[in-house]
Amino acid sequence: MPRPREFDDLTAVDAAMQTFWTKGYEATTTAELCESTGLGRGSLYNAFGSKHQLYEVAVARYTEIGYAQTLEILRAPGAPSERLRALMLWVIDTDLADPVRRGCMAINASVEAAGRTDPIAEATRRHFARLEQALREVIEEGQRAGEFAADRDPARLARTLQSTYYGLRVLGSVASDRAALLDVMEGALAALR
Repeated sequence: MPRPREFDDLTAVDAAMQTFWTKGYEATTTAELCESTGLGRGSLYNAFGSKHQLYEVAVARYTEIGYAQTLEILRAPGAPSERLRALMLWVIDTDLADPVRRGCMAINASVEAAGRTDPIAEATRRHFARLEQALREVIEEGQRAGEFAADRDPARLARTLQSTYYGLRVLGSVASDRAALLDVMEGALAALR
């Protein structure tokens, strides 16, 4: 009879996610994954198959957590413009408060060599598409309420706002001028009117 697992998969995935997010796929060693998860090499490979398979699970976990947080902000009570502002402020403040300045793991994963593999590319594409759709829904709500220009294509506005959102994630990983990031945010929100 096989020995039962003595660890929680989700805890191990969360620890691996933090390690990959901080160091990137290529720079993360198996030894570092063992250290962060508390698992031996054999247990790690038995549970997840390979470093890349663990990375796939970690990226999927990151996108699920990030999407849930995004929806929580975008579906909160309040005017559509205030919810979009709250989302942008959240990413600015989250990224500026991160002492390691990791930025967005989904963006990092999509531009790293490992991100060009089908499972990672598909996970990040799905994440980006879901964010675009969530932004579009809020923009359409704002258009119906007269808060945003009703004669503009909501899909185009959502894509533009999404580009700003991800641009802020990249800038927030290297910039320290909050006022400059707020200017970017205000310019993007003003373009909706």
